[in-house]
Order: sequence, then C-alpha cells, then structure tokens
Amino acid sequence: MLNALSNARRHVMPTLLGAAILLGAVNAQASDVSVSNARLSLLPGNTPGAGYFDIENGSESAITLTGADSEAFEAIELHESMEHDGMAHMHGVESVEIGPGETFSFAPRGHHLMFMDRLAPLTEGDEVEVTLDIDGEPLPVTFDVVSPASL
Repeated sequence: MLNALSNARRHVMPTLLGAAILLGAVNAQASDVSVSNARLSLLPGNTPGAGYFDIENGSESAITLTGADSEAFEAIELHESMEHDGMAHMHGVESVEIGPGETFSFAPRGHHLMFMDRLAPLTEGDEVEVTLDIDGEPLPVTFDVVSPASL
C-alpha cells in the first residue's frame, strides 16, 4: 500500500506543479495589461460623455477589449470617430485588439468609450469606476471627470 501511494505521488505531483505554473502564467498575462490617463469628458446635462485612455499590453500575446461597464451609466459603448469627405462620422465598434507589447490610445477624433445615460449627477473633478472587459476578464479603471476644454 505504501508503495502505491509513493508511485501515485510521483505521478500526480509533477502534474499539479505543471498546472500551478500554467495558472501563474495566465495570471501574469492579465497583470501585464495597464491603463493610464483615463479621462471622462462630460458636457452639461444628460448628453453622452466620451472616455479616453491609453491601454498598454505588456504581455506576449494580443488582447481584445470587448466592452466596458459602470454603475454610473446605463450603458457604455466602444466607438470610433473618423473623417470622410470632410465630414465627421462616428460609429460603434465590436472590439479593439491590442498587439503584444503595444500601447493603444483612445483619444479625441479616434477610438473612445461613449458613456450613455448618466444614473447620477457628475461634475468635473469626480471619479468614475469603470470595468473594462479584456478577453472576458474584468479590468477595473478609475476615470477622472474632466471638462471637454481640457482635452
């Protein structure tokens, strides 16, 4: 009986160790994603706001931003602004892929988050908690509420 336990331990332990290393690698990849310069530009009233930020993918594989959520807004959508034939246009996008080692900027006249239907009053200087959805994993980010004139 003691011999059987010893044999089982010899086979199971390397498998468990390999699984633990794999799980650590997955968590390390998630921690390699960082967001900076997160700003939420709001106009007076209940008009939609625009969210801008830089997202850095420090991992060795591509990541995909597929959405965002906040308790302060009814909905948040991914949008892209562009100019075509001298006219400004904006449309929703399903996702944004950020390659390994790349930084992607959500900026005025480009990609941004569109914050729809405020659920509570917000003013310049407030902070809004937003959860980004990166490959199905939540990434909490604090956005500073700023004046559109500061952009």
